[in-house]
Amino acid sequence: RAIDKKVKEYMILILIMQTAMIGVFCSMDMVLFYIFWEAMLIPMYLIIGIWGGVNKLYAAIKLFIYMLSGSILMLVGIIILYYQAGHTFDIQALAATSYGFEFQIFIFILFFISFAVKVPTFPFHTWLPDAHVQAPTAGSIILAGVLLKMGAYGFLRFSLPMFPDAAKFFSVPLCILSIIAIIYGAFLALAQTDMKKLIAYSSVSHMGFVTLGIFLLNKDGIEGGILQMFNHGITTSALFLCVGMIYERTHTRMLDRYGWAAKLVPVYAFFLFLFSIAAMGFPGTNGFIGELMILIGAYSTYKIYIVFMIMGIALGAAYMLWMYKRIAFGSPVPGFGHGGVTTPPKYPAPKKGEIKDINIREIIPILAFLIFVFWVGLHPMDFLNLINVSVGNLVEQVGAVAATGVLK
Repeated sequence: RAIDKKVKEYMILILIMQTAMIGVFCSMDMVLFYIFWEAMLIPMYLIIGIWGGVNKLYAAIKLFIYMLSGSILMLVGIIILYYQAGHTFDIQALAATSYGFEFQIFIFILFFISFAVKVPTFPFHTWLPDAHVQAPTAGSIILAGVLLKMGAYGFLRFSLPMFPDAAKFFSVPLCILSIIAIIYGAFLALAQTDMKKLIAYSSVSHMGFVTLGIFLLNKDGIEGGILQMFNHGITTSALFLCVGMIYERTHTRMLDRYGWAAKLVPVYAFFLFLFSIAAMGFPGTNGFIGELMILIGAYSTYKIYIVFMIMGIALGAAYMLWMYKRIAFGSPVPGFGHGGVTTPPKYPAPKKGEIKDINIREIIPILAFLIFVFWVGLHPMDFLNLINVSVGNLVEQVGAVAATGVLK
């Protein structure tokens, strides 16, 4: 959805939101972290509420209520930690403090709900499809690329190192919750006819892999979860960008209106295919290596998880191929003159030349995403080496048995 009204205000809000998100990842003080955590919500609310689609107010208010409700619980936890840890908000000091088991359980739950809403994981996910569908393209890209990762970052930054006993206690239930998100999100994605909503539900499924990897509490699982966070941000943001490009030409996201992309916009169809196979975890792309590492982590913990993961991966391939087939090769009708159908099509395909293929200005940002799709897929150690030491320390801190990294 092109931004042609109040462009200056829109850009200001984008910059404010980027500042707040950077602040979240850089904060070493709990109060500062919370301020940036909340500050990020306001520009996203306004971006959806002002520049969104038909049901923008409903989506914006729903987003705000979910986020604020979770944040209040985290604020309560921060205040309790302040008094328990000797009147300090310093994150390193809080992480170095030892807490009793019951206390860890209580604070872990408060923080978990706040972070789970942001991920979002099942059953806190219902705000996400509405937000993605109504948001302008740039809003969806930031939402998928960065905003959802803040919840998973919270698990890694606070839940695991500060409350290791609680993390181990809740490990199995949270892995089961993640598996539910993987399967549930995939089935919902299969049922969608709106491109944006399909990709939104696929995010629920993909982020289920991320939380599963994190709560396996072993090195390969956590490394895979972190890598998959990055992969999801790249691939899903690229898919939303592709949806925005075709929407600008057709003003519809409904899959039954397409079926001609490979013929009329072949360059666009080619790039959409590459991002679709990356989203399904095709070997050689970034999605494959992240899922592989989580599978390895699951094998060393509970092998039964692998069965459900493979089911989720298969469903992911099904809905991505189904979406691509409907856009590129399917028929937007039943096809006129084919199979005995003699009535004119309900949604006739555009004539050649009516819809222009993507231009160089649009190809450049697509290539930026594509570089990382194959860079991670073909040479993952460039990225895994960046997190290897930190993950090893985290696993040691949690007290779990560090499974030897397989991809060395």
